[in-house]
Amino acid sequence: MDSALIPVGVQRCSFGKFLLGLAIAGAVLAWGVYAMLLCWIKGLNQTNMNDYYGFALWIWADLAVIALGGGAFFSGLLKYIFGKDELKNIINYAVLIGFICYSSALLILAIDVGQPMRSWFIFWHANVHSMLTEVAFCLSCYFAVLTIEYVPLILENRRLDKIPFIHNLSHNMHHIMAIFAATGAFLSFFHQGSLGGVAGVLYGRPFAFREHILVWPYTFFLFTWSAAAFGPCFTLLITWITEKASGKQLVKENVKQLFAKISGWMITTYIVAKIIDTIYWAAVSVPEAGQSVSQFYSNNGFYGFWILILEVVICGVIPGLMLIIPKFRNNPTTRLIAIILGVIGVSLNRWVMVLQVMAVPILPFDTWALYYPSWQEVATTILPVAYGVIFIMISYRYLPIFPQEAELNPIEPEVDEAATPAEAEADETASDDAEEETAPAGDMTPTQA
Repeated sequence: MDSALIPVGVQRCSFGKFLLGLAIAGAVLAWGVYAMLLCWIKGLNQTNMNDYYGFALWIWADLAVIALGGGAFFSGLLKYIFGKDELKNIINYAVLIGFICYSSALLILAIDVGQPMRSWFIFWHANVHSMLTEVAFCLSCYFAVLTIEYVPLILENRRLDKIPFIHNLSHNMHHIMAIFAATGAFLSFFHQGSLGGVAGVLYGRPFAFREHILVWPYTFFLFTWSAAAFGPCFTLLITWITEKASGKQLVKENVKQLFAKISGWMITTYIVAKIIDTIYWAAVSVPEAGQSVSQFYSNNGFYGFWILILEVVICGVIPGLMLIIPKFRNNPTTRLIAIILGVIGVSLNRWVMVLQVMAVPILPFDTWALYYPSWQEVATTILPVAYGVIFIMISYRYLPIFPQEAELNPIEPEVDEAATPAEAEADETASDDAEEETAPAGDMTPTQA
């Protein structure tokens, strides 16, 4: 039954190894679910959040996975709107990764709410003056879009595709996918931006506050830009991990290089805007608030100027340049280093905009409020990782995620070692006769040649 569900023309590991992998990831998942149930049953006192940290590890993880899942909406925009047809060979995986990231984000929010049974209050009693309301609406709607984009992959399963109705349905859904790609890009622009806008409008916290363009702070645009820039890096990184785990090449080099090149230019332009924003903030916004930049990076054991250099230079400028210079981009090793730095960079940016914002003292008599997550928070943050591993394992095994896999990994025909030379010659003759019967007119078969 298992082999009948595996796509045609590809090989997978034995069912026993597959179950072993699921069991390992499932054990981590069970640990996370146990911690999640503790938070729901006993309350948020299971965490180390306090009056300083109403947003903590969960919200950092939430913002990070949403940014890393940006490869889904950006690759869809490039493929269906801007006509980058080469990306059709990686867009299925980008959609799958985006689906996992956004469903994980919703799961994290369900934990953070503390009373998930009242999650519907967000929609029924919407606070129209809050940016987070817009985030909740757009996040939910974009997850619905990702679900619609993922459904055709399920319908293309080897067994389901044999049903005429399902075959025609998946075929027709591919034809209208450009509509959903455009809708997804529109929704992503607003919820990515509003997540940054939440920090940018905090007038009482000069570390986060930014000047505005009309009603939108600069962080609104920087968050959207960074998600589009670094999201493809995460897609390429997970693709590399999948290739190493499976022992196969799943995507051709020209596709990876194109995606990396686009990401490199997006990172470079984003970092230029980020540096300009940082300089203006340090030279104008901070002095206007009566403070100095050094106050945000001193007198504590964790946040120093090193974190700013790490985010902007090491994990921003360097990977951006590496991905736009052909010499580094075309080398698999240096390209991998660049995309890892990029993933770290955007995750660090979200960390700073969530946790450092809360840690900085805002009153003269206040001190740095350093935060250490509880094991329940750590377990529930790892929970989406285990869930993502399981989801990828099942999808990769049973769905045609990578269109180029069969071409890049041809299956060697099995040779019966017990066959006699006469039987082998008879089989070869029969094969040649079959080629002659199926060869088009005007072509010469190997036997005729």
